[in-house]
Amino acid sequence: MKLSGKVAVVTGAASGMGKAIAELFAAEGASVVVADLRLEAAQAVVSGIEASGGKALALVANVAKEEDVQSLIDDTVKEFGTVDILVNNAGIMDNFVPAADLTDELWERVFAVNTTGPMRAIRKVLPIFLEKKGGVIVNVASAGGLFGSRAGAAYTAAKHAVVGLTKNVGFQYAKEGIRCNAIAPGGVATNISTSINAPNPFGMERAMTGMGLNPRTGEPEEIAKVALFLASDDSSFVNGTVVTADAGWTAY
Repeated sequence: MKLSGKVAVVTGAASGMGKAIAELFAAEGASVVVADLRLEAAQAVVSGIEASGGKALALVANVAKEEDVQSLIDDTVKEFGTVDILVNNAGIMDNFVPAADLTDELWERVFAVNTTGPMRAIRKVLPIFLEKKGGVIVNVASAGGLFGSRAGAAYTAAKHAVVGLTKNVGFQYAKEGIRCNAIAPGGVATNISTSINAPNPFGMERAMTGMGLNPRTGEPEEIAKVALFLASDDSSFVNGTVVTADAGWTAY
């Protein structure tokens, strides 16, 4: 088992990519904290993991709230003694809103979940990692964090920021036994689209321009395998970078 004896925290883990990551990590021997806004859904994931012989704990966490991030890591340490792996997966879309129509409220909400949440979680686990000279951070970025118009202005900027944060943390703590990488998924079949409730027609048209080039939609389990690679010693020489998983969409 590639994660035997490790403790992993996965945010946004009640569904989609987070759920697939939590399940795979547990199958590979990790004790997994399934963190999500929805306790009942998170508990259902935990029940499935336990039914398969794994160890998991459901915790409620709104990553946009500093106190929730603090409690998430503190409660993980209380239950399992430490944290070895942090997966910042929780995220929301932005209704494809272009810059001219962008409100402060939307900008701040998207950044709070997609960028500030990961930063706070990283900030919270780093003292634990530094003390034991080891730890792995996996951030879920996006093809939208590498290119200019895969979403609206707020999501694009927020995911670009996650890529920058990933590279900064990866290099700055490299000599401390800590690695930080990101995954940039293309289109994946998850429920993040439920956060698209009133798409901006102009912004969506511009963002969808390249969708005809997309070879196919991915499955959450395919992203989970990339996360496992980055979280395990298989990627011991991989740090401060972004692994694109999109069937070749952005290669054109």
